[in-house]
Amino acid sequence: MYMSRPIEVLEVDAVQRAELERIIRAPTSSQRLVLRARIILARGQGLSQEQTAHTVGVQRLVVSKWSKRFARSGLAGLSDEAGRGRPYAISATRRQRVIDRCVRPPPGRARWTVRTMAEAEGVSPATVQRLWRANDIKPHLTRTFKLSNDVHFEEKFWDVIGLYLDPPDRALVLCCDEKSQCQALERTQPGLPLGIGHIQTRTHDYVRHGTLTLFAALNYLDGKIISRVAQKHTHRQWLDFLKQIDAETPAELHLHLIVDNYSTHKHPKVKSWLARHPRFHLHFTPTSSSWMNLVERFFRDLTEDVVRPGSFTSTRQLAETIFGYLNERNLAPRRYVWKKSGHEILASIQRARESLATEQAQK
Repeated sequence: MYMSRPIEVLEVDAVQRAELERIIRAPTSSQRLVLRARIILARGQGLSQEQTAHTVGVQRLVVSKWSKRFARSGLAGLSDEAGRGRPYAISATRRQRVIDRCVRPPPGRARWTVRTMAEAEGVSPATVQRLWRANDIKPHLTRTFKLSNDVHFEEKFWDVIGLYLDPPDRALVLCCDEKSQCQALERTQPGLPLGIGHIQTRTHDYVRHGTLTLFAALNYLDGKIISRVAQKHTHRQWLDFLKQIDAETPAELHLHLIVDNYSTHKHPKVKSWLARHPRFHLHFTPTSSSWMNLVERFFRDLTEDVVRPGSFTSTRQLAETIFGYLNERNLAPRRYVWKKSGHEILASIQRARESLATEQAQK
């Protein structure tokens, strides 16, 4: 009497099973690895190679291959061996030239594109794109920067950073600045709203209806904002804003204001008023260092959420929209918390100075 060969069960322990199940659930796992994990789990449950192939949807030889790899090397056997895949069609020298030339723009251009580089090197755009991605090269992106030349940079830097990292007791830290030239722009035609299958639109042209200046004081401790709008931007408007801050904050608290070096903040009449109100303490950021004032972070949100996408028929409508946004925000304020240490920032700035000096020396 003929008897079928008994099924050889693949041994999978509890730890291996848990890891295989994690691989299958993980959204970052490659489909190739998920398939191999499913094969091993099925074999570990007692299915034959033929049954596993049918269940997973592959050929029996595939099941046999990964079963043997797992039996021999465990979970490590499911990884691709070195040298897997088709070898490069272009030489290492040519690949390196694509990478090296990327940092030197072609004559008459500010940067390379994938297609111009491919044409210059005689390779496909896909090859250039793969090489750039593998080496984290992004010629299409640009970041703005400005290193401060303030001779008292470190002194001012630590003065401001100290307020963020160790706020004084019985005091408020207020990040203050003006967002000038807020334009009331009216789009010439109504745009299409955001919808499924199409993005929001707005016309490229507009009608100007004037500008206004927004004065803002961001409370670093709770995220609330004291604000005021004005048509002009002089020491008089700044002094009016200081008086508003004085009236809207508890009288028993000292006020530490972080401000930039704009001339209106240092006007003689402003200094005279501050001398009569000793609870005000001004802390000036270094020149060209507006990034140290956290109210700038709020101004960016305001621009993206309100000013830039909006269409306004007058500065009054713009002001009403801004105040509506501020009122809603103050009902559920969100703090901007300074987390990075001063020493880390100074080390980064020093590296930037050294890189800039090296770049200038090579020219």
